[in-house]
Amino acid sequence: MAVQSDSGGKDDVKTQFVTREGTYRLMTLSEYSRPNRVGYTSGSGSTHVRVSLVSLPPGPGDGAPGSDGQSSDDRICFNHGKELYVYVYRGVKKAADLTKPVDKKMYKGTNPTCHDFNTVTMTPDSVSLVIGFSTGQIQLIDPIKKELSKLYNEERLIDKTRVTCIKWVPGSSNLFIAAHASGQLYVYNEELTCGTATPHYQLFKQGDGYSIHTCRTKSTRNPLYRWVIGVEGSCINEFSFSPCGTNLAVVSQDGFLRVFHYDTMELIGRARSYFGGFLCVCWSPDGKYVVVGGEDDLVTVWSFSERRVVARGQGHRSWVSVVAFDPYVVSFSEADNEDVAEEDKKSESVQCYRLGSVSQDTQLCFWDLTEDVLRPPVRARASAHLSPNSQHFSPNGVPGGKIPAKCPKTNKIGHKHAELSGQNNASGEPSGAKPAAKTKANNISTLNISVGKAKEENTGSLGANFTQRLAGFSFGERRSDHRRNFSLTKPTEKASATNTVALRGKSAGTTSDSYDPLKLIGTPSCPRFDECPVLEPLVCKKIAHERLTALLFRAEYFVTACADGCVNTWARPTRTHNGDARPRRCDRIDLVD
Repeated sequence: MAVQSDSGGKDDVKTQFVTREGTYRLMTLSEYSRPNRVGYTSGSGSTHVRVSLVSLPPGPGDGAPGSDGQSSDDRICFNHGKELYVYVYRGVKKAADLTKPVDKKMYKGTNPTCHDFNTVTMTPDSVSLVIGFSTGQIQLIDPIKKELSKLYNEERLIDKTRVTCIKWVPGSSNLFIAAHASGQLYVYNEELTCGTATPHYQLFKQGDGYSIHTCRTKSTRNPLYRWVIGVEGSCINEFSFSPCGTNLAVVSQDGFLRVFHYDTMELIGRARSYFGGFLCVCWSPDGKYVVVGGEDDLVTVWSFSERRVVARGQGHRSWVSVVAFDPYVVSFSEADNEDVAEEDKKSESVQCYRLGSVSQDTQLCFWDLTEDVLRPPVRARASAHLSPNSQHFSPNGVPGGKIPAKCPKTNKIGHKHAELSGQNNASGEPSGAKPAAKTKANNISTLNISVGKAKEENTGSLGANFTQRLAGFSFGERRSDHRRNFSLTKPTEKASATNTVALRGKSAGTTSDSYDPLKLIGTPSCPRFDECPVLEPLVCKKIAHERLTALLFRAEYFVTACADGCVNTWARPTRTHNGDARPRRCDRIDLVD
């Protein structure tokens, strides 16, 4: 397949590109950014701009969305430096109004790093937004009503390192998970308070490369659980729940993708990068595949049912920062319908997945994951499992016991007893930390979070030793035009408090031979370059001057963001009916039983 790539100059930024569906166009009037476009200096704040988007339910008397598929009930949130903005999102048909933010917050002593809307409890005039910060604290607000404001880990007693990813547990009204640069996940109940002293933990469950702990307290407090994942100090970069909410995929700076069954807390699969860390992860809309990207500049596709890497995509010239499936450019799957003839099943099964990725090389790539790549002939598929280093794996390439290969149809969410624990609070007080101080002038809320005397320690990249050990190996031809100025060594952070690493070395089980990076080469978790298909991007275009940090797909558009704080909207291809240009609606894939 021919690749559409840029051949222009360094500053030749594209505002449109063509695929088989038609032309995607940048909507210049739909750009969201700071009202003051003066950029930050490199030391003034975080350059990783995250974007959260939510569609609120229509209120009484509200009509259905217009013919363009957009509704005034959409809200968009993004962070830049020490500021966080929430706007009414107007879609592709109306210009953005940057003079009237729904909410704007400026923080002192810390930077917002990630955020997520709660789609379970939202109403037409209320939505909960949880925010993680560079100094470890977590804030819960309602940007519409502005009555809710709680702080968690306010004194940094739970974890002192940066919050790298924060998300609500699917289907839960009060549980959310925060990942930290210390290599730990914490499960919080927004109705509970945090303790006034450093938490003491007891081992609850452990497996190969991870352990789970609970707090030793007389009354239930946050955090409900602490997941310790990977080697000591290995930053958790992102996690993602499967569409059915049953499985949890986690990627870390140690270069591992780990997939857990959330309810049973069992490790059910993993994959390994060529070198460096995995930075991003996402699930296919039907939950059959997990895609990761990272510091090896590759896009890696892992099959949930086969528990192995089935393909890699090579097209970016620097670290891949975000991967995301486009659920609106895909075929329906009818392969599980027992009434369909065998010949019809082949023709009606999913023919192609559309995947998007953005990178620090400022380029956007689209990939078509076709069936001939994801499901090679049985003979070729079996050969990938034959390796002299595969003695540490079960036949499906996964250590440990049996776990169901598919997500159940029901959306069962784990830790139910933890979710209900907030109802047993004897005090009956709304839990959380003290409300943040607010100033009403100019609709700006200012929060001063005390960092204290404790300082975060920076260490060299944990993947450095692994990279050096692989220096003598040949994994295939590397692109000579790799942008080294983007691929700087990324330091990882670790907690200075002893409680965050006290049990890691003994209970996490990271010394197992099955986790030796070199021994994983040639196994289903990390096949050699010639042992699995290598994909070329359908399109690869430079769309920004700064590193790209966000990618979200919606029915009529997709959204990108870059490190300078600009959030852009790209309209999908249009087609003409009776002379009128109308957005083309693509089929969206549904969950497969």
